[in-house]
Amino acid sequence: MMIEPNYPQIILSFAYRGCKVEIDRDELNEGHCIYAAWVNHDRGCAIAVINAVTIIDAVRQAKQWIDRIYQFV
Repeated sequence: MMIEPNYPQIILSFAYRGCKVEIDRDELNEGHCIYAAWVNHDRGCAIAVINAVTIIDAVRQAKQWIDRIYQFV
């Protein structure tokens, strides 16, 4: 049995505080969607939000994640 890879479906991308934020959408059962946020920065890439219910929530959490990380830099 071959497992199908889950490729990101980037639906929104924007710059915030020197980082590039990419919002990914994944469809669950019965057509429900969840959202994740990837943050690309000068030191690499990280998933800042694993599971958000709405795009707005994913964006808000990603910005908060960046604010926390860059608070000490």
